[in-house]
Amino acid sequence: MYQDDGSSSVTSLPFQNSPMISLSPGLGSSYPLLKQLKSEDRGLYLIHLLLTCATHVATGSLENANLSLDQISHLASPDGDTMQRIASYFTEALADRILKAWPGLYKALHSTKTSLFSEDILVRKMFFEFFPFLKVAFIVTNQAIIEAMEGEKMVHIIDLNAAYSMQWHALLRDLSARPEGPPHLRITGVHPQKEVLDQMAHVLTDEAEKLDIPFQFNPVVSKVENLDIEQLRVKTGEALAISSVLQLHSLLSPVEELRKRSPLTPMKSNGVNFLGASQIKQSTLGDLLQKDMVNGQSPGADSASSSPQSSTPAVQIDGFLNALLGLSPKVMVVAEQDSNHNGSSLMERLSESLYFYAALFDCLESTLPRSSTERLKLEKFLFGEEIKNIIACEGSSRKERHEKLEKWMQRLDFAGFSSVPLSYYGMLQARRLVQGYSCDGYRIKEENGCVVICWQDRALYSVSAWRCKR
Repeated sequence: MYQDDGSSSVTSLPFQNSPMISLSPGLGSSYPLLKQLKSEDRGLYLIHLLLTCATHVATGSLENANLSLDQISHLASPDGDTMQRIASYFTEALADRILKAWPGLYKALHSTKTSLFSEDILVRKMFFEFFPFLKVAFIVTNQAIIEAMEGEKMVHIIDLNAAYSMQWHALLRDLSARPEGPPHLRITGVHPQKEVLDQMAHVLTDEAEKLDIPFQFNPVVSKVENLDIEQLRVKTGEALAISSVLQLHSLLSPVEELRKRSPLTPMKSNGVNFLGASQIKQSTLGDLLQKDMVNGQSPGADSASSSPQSSTPAVQIDGFLNALLGLSPKVMVVAEQDSNHNGSSLMERLSESLYFYAALFDCLESTLPRSSTERLKLEKFLFGEEIKNIIACEGSSRKERHEKLEKWMQRLDFAGFSSVPLSYYGMLQARRLVQGYSCDGYRIKEENGCVVICWQDRALYSVSAWRCKR
């Protein structure tokens, strides 16, 4: 456990009964007192400040939001303890949301910002290396494909996130060991970067030649939201499998939201009970956030506004799932974040995402030292960017629209797919992989025949398998 002495993880944060510090614009002398707060008190106070700031942002009270951001700046730090780090990225996201109300100012401040393709590839490789989530998804997906393709001689796999050749490298070895011999395998990889697809084609073609497996790779340079189904080139006589790892949530924008909307447009709270200073005195941060969710309407609860069967606007994914169903796959495996970050209310999304990313930052706290360059890059360039998209963006620019497994099950069932319970052997492989990790906070649980990967008791990612009903 890479934790400094005297500190504790965000999801198990004890609280010392100390009074809340009252800060106001005229009390600059109070700020030094913040530095003297113990880690536990500081973490809980940061939660309070973040929720207060978000309330001001959501209602368009920019002067008060600015004061809250100033207060948070005295406590948050991207290289501090877990809560200080999380607060840094949520604060940046809230400030980014405010700035978008002035497009000229926003564009000027971001005019020299560049997104390095190599940096993005690097942090995603680190995500694969330091967390078990993708490894579990790949193991479970491969096992589901092997079982569905038993006896098939022509197999076509569509990978909607063709960024990780190691998944199919392992599958090639498994297929080469089939008693009936390997099938003719064709993989269609979808990715927005041609370089990634070229590298995957090279690696997999070499491995297939070594294993004497007939193999073809079909690259499709495209984002999933812009994908032309015809480019997948599904042929008659092929047994088709589809793998979607952390992709479908980006298609959940309602069609009516494709027009621009100001991120500072005040929105109703949808009944969410926001925290006041009197609610800070809870035993743990988990209890604190949990109480926020059980008082009044839970942000993660099902509601008519988010049910795929209700009279809600059509979403992009409806047509996409219908197109995939038309390809008649024998199996489709879907891995997604298991959290509700797709609410219409800013406060709803902040409450849910704060809990979710607290668990992910705790994972890193237990895996890497605070000074680790890899940890800083993961938090800033992966999780920080996701947080910013969830909090600062609206309409079609908001892509990180994560939903709970139960919502995905409803949505896929409504689209014409039926759930395929994952096999005992697939579950066993997932549990063995997680048990082999250096820290003991990871858990695997089975939910309605699906794999759910947890940190402690918090569900973080899910993997489910599907086939056509007809």
